Amino acid sequence: MKHFSRLFSELDATTSTNEKVEALARYFDIAPPRDAAWAVYFLAGGKPRQVAKTATLATLACEVADIPPWLFDECYQAVGDLAETIALVLPAGAATSETGLAEWVEQRLLPLRGLPDDDVARRMVDYWRELDTQGRFLLTKLVGGGFRVGVSKLLVQRALASHAGIDAKRVAQRMMGYTDGKVLPSPERYEALIARTEEALEGPRDDGQPYPFFLAHQLDLPPELFTSRLGPVTDWMVEWKYDGIRGQIVRRGGKTWVWSRGEELVTERFPEIEALAAQLPDGTVIDGEILVWQGDRPAPFSLLQQRIGRKNVTKKVLADAPVSFMAYDLLEQDGTDVRPLTQRERRARLEALLQDTGVLLSPVEQDTSWLGLARKREESRERGVEGFMLKRLDAAYGTGRTKAEGLWWKWKIDPMTIDCVLVYAQAGHGRRASVYTDYTFAVWSRPPADQAEVDAVLDAIARKEPAQPGALQLVAFAKAYSGLTDEEFRQVDAIIRKNTIEKFGPVRSVKPSLVFELGFEGINRSPRHKSGIAVRFPRMLRIRHDKPLAEANTLQDLETLLNL
Repeated sequence: MKHFSRLFSELDATTSTNEKVEALARYFDIAPPRDAAWAVYFLAGGKPRQVAKTATLATLACEVADIPPWLFDECYQAVGDLAETIALVLPAGAATSETGLAEWVEQRLLPLRGLPDDDVARRMVDYWRELDTQGRFLLTKLVGGGFRVGVSKLLVQRALASHAGIDAKRVAQRMMGYTDGKVLPSPERYEALIARTEEALEGPRDDGQPYPFFLAHQLDLPPELFTSRLGPVTDWMVEWKYDGIRGQIVRRGGKTWVWSRGEELVTERFPEIEALAAQLPDGTVIDGEILVWQGDRPAPFSLLQQRIGRKNVTKKVLADAPVSFMAYDLLEQDGTDVRPLTQRERRARLEALLQDTGVLLSPVEQDTSWLGLARKREESRERGVEGFMLKRLDAAYGTGRTKAEGLWWKWKIDPMTIDCVLVYAQAGHGRRASVYTDYTFAVWSRPPADQAEVDAVLDAIARKEPAQPGALQLVAFAKAYSGLTDEEFRQVDAIIRKNTIEKFGPVRSVKPSLVFELGFEGINRSPRHKSGIAVRFPRMLRIRHDKPLAEANTLQDLETLLNL
């Protein structure tokens, strides 16, 4: 735990990619395989299951530190992170533990699950006493299920490759499925990641292992410049970009595995896809999109979302949100990796393979010019898609998203936008833990009659008076935490601190004063939200210093976007 705790501190202290990779490689150089196996799991995105409630941990910390809850809350407001607050208020411990990460997780943390609260509290006090401040911080993150660190899976792969002296692409392929929680990390699985040759791998290979996904870059360029940047349109395959769950169908040994891009095994959640895949020959791997398909077009993502979190798929769910698979690419055929083949050859093989299978084949759009495709792209929202995918016909199927292999581009339509008002704020995480960066935005319930009516709303908010039925009010509808520069976040943070009305734990209600332009990819109705509306992938496009509060958008404007 001590070494992993030190690594966590090093990663959190820098924004340099090279420094992060070097710190990771140093850790793998000294960590025993059993500990390194768990480190890779957590660093690559594996989620520790919460084994103790955060409220229980905060109460316990107050008791151990002998401080009143109000003082803990004040510390929390200043620090902005619960685990860090707990680590700082606890009295100094022995800090003598030499126990490794794997033993901490397997012998101490996982057994906490399901224990009575009193037993959990007793053990946590003992564990805190063994660790220094940084170790306590990390332990509390793991126990509370809130572990996050500022590294990508790509950086972990680069560090492992550097440590083992092998190609990072080989590590990326071996890591597919590594963070799926159904199989615990082990020394054997870790050794398989860094083996120098395939022959050095011991034991049977996992038949269900998928391939790393090839990812596209965003194309932000006027269509008039496409020819000079991309070449003639005839060099490219153009497909519609669907808004679903990117996935792979793996068919080997008479069995089917369905993987999401997040490397989660989702076969049981989508029995329709498993049934379709049974028609495919063994040794087949297909890349594509999981979609709810209705008639001749995809349904909104919100309908597919109802299927994501369900483990028990009832007949009603199957009837209300029937799922299909839109195939994009062929990665393996007859047990042979065909990714090195050109896009043109893989597409031809895919078309022949899918005949009479029921698996949907992504349609290809053709035109004599980029400008002609730009006109077709304007039909995207009517078709229920996000724009186009551009794939170079002579390109192999790559790994991840790299500039060197930037032969796939996503040519998305412009996002929907709305001008809205900042009403709540919460501190961020990691290096932004002391800055308010996570915001809640609202729109007017109807157009304000005049500035006097707006002023009356602001006065009522300042007096903490609830909105009266039928009266003008600001209605929260979206949260966002990305899109601004560090300097802009610092400026907004200062405004939030000067204009705080109330504090609700880590959240502050803010006197309305700032208008933001918010962009998002989709919009749908949602009975779970007060506004009755939910937006997809919201992010801040800019601060509208030029726009007064009265000119922010309304619920009616959101309704208009719903009907586009």
